[in-house]
Amino acid sequence: MFRLMDIYDLAVQIEKNGERFYRAALQRPWTSSMASMLRMLAEEELRHIDFFTQAKLKLEEKGEDPELEEMGRQMLMGILGDQTFSLKEADFSKIKTIDELRRTAVEFEKDTILFYEMIRSFVPDTKTQEQVDAIIEEEKRHVRLFEEFQPEATIVTIKEPK
Repeated sequence: MFRLMDIYDLAVQIEKNGERFYRAALQRPWTSSMASMLRMLAEEELRHIDFFTQAKLKLEEKGEDPELEEMGRQMLMGILGDQTFSLKEADFSKIKTIDELRRTAVEFEKDTILFYEMIRSFVPDTKTQEQVDAIIEEEKRHVRLFEEFQPEATIVTIKEPK
């Protein structure tokens, strides 16, 4: 029902949301190690976007039923929507500490993992399941980075260049 192309489209959207979140977080003063990690994660999200975009371009899927494929794509978009995965509820004026930032980022990353795990259950072929598994592992690594993060005591202001 769900095609790999549709999963890649949603993965690109999720990764763009993550990249925007990390860039927005960089506008606040954090320790230099947190700012470095945020910058690295934003760049990694861009690499993920490129990976998913290139992978989608390489696919040569031809569907037998365009209406059914469109219905599947619309279902996926409905699942994603502008809800949890968009991080719109992340109000940076309320995120005052590194722990609050970490909790917000971990929640987003874990929600993303749950989304990909749910999608995986709909994917019938092994190749696509392996691709989704690779995506899940990357997101789990992001969670570990935040969970294992040990900040230094000095707060510095590091802003992204505009």
